[in-house]
Amino acid sequence: MEESQIISMPRIGDKAPSFKAVTTQGEINFPQQYAGEWVILFSHPADFTPVCTSEFMTFASMESKFNEAGCKLVGLSVDGLYSHIAWLRTIKEKIEFKGMKNVEVTFPLIEDITMEVAKKYGMLQPGESSTKAVRAVFFIDPKGVIRTIIYYPLSLGRNFDELYRVLIALKTADEFGIATPADWRPGDDVIISPAGSCGKAKDRMDGKEAGLECKDWFFCTKKIDKDVILGKILKKK
Repeated sequence: MEESQIISMPRIGDKAPSFKAVTTQGEINFPQQYAGEWVILFSHPADFTPVCTSEFMTFASMESKFNEAGCKLVGLSVDGLYSHIAWLRTIKEKIEFKGMKNVEVTFPLIEDITMEVAKKYGMLQPGESSTKAVRAVFFIDPKGVIRTIIYYPLSLGRNFDELYRVLIALKTADEFGIATPADWRPGDDVIISPAGSCGKAKDRMDGKEAGLECKDWFFCTKKIDKDVILGKILKKK
């Protein structure tokens, strides 16, 4: 197995690599069966490990919130189907974490014992492990295009509030044709694309574009009410 095969990975803007696989929710044809929907595909190193357990409980507890935002969840590890089933049953029956208990994971968890999918998505990082997938997260839009990629090492549990924030920000940018600044949350000011001409830049600085607040010709923001944003993007694919 060549290292280049292990670490090859798709890039932002690429079509999500296709695959068929067995999951805890039956066979999956990815990403074709999610056409028209946002989906988060994420990997974890192994079943029956504590960090992964905490992550799956958190994601499962937030699944309805992601679904309301028009996004499906799909997990993956290089363990087998029966291991997945046993682990998820253990989570539901025995594990309590941060007040969460009796948590049932209903989103698909992919069996990838051949590591075929992990290789396609660059989830195996030799510096971490050649047999365990790192904590990769792929945001894939309704057209099957990869929009965001986030990688975490084996030792670091993910921030799921941030993953939700990323989804909402991506959908807001698409819906309103804007960009979002650092630490943006719905209701915060959004960024307007820089002026494309000297004349437009002057107009902005002279206050001729209503609703904009410009710190300089290239840095302009505007307000979009939180309720307007959430009304547009929640329950909207």
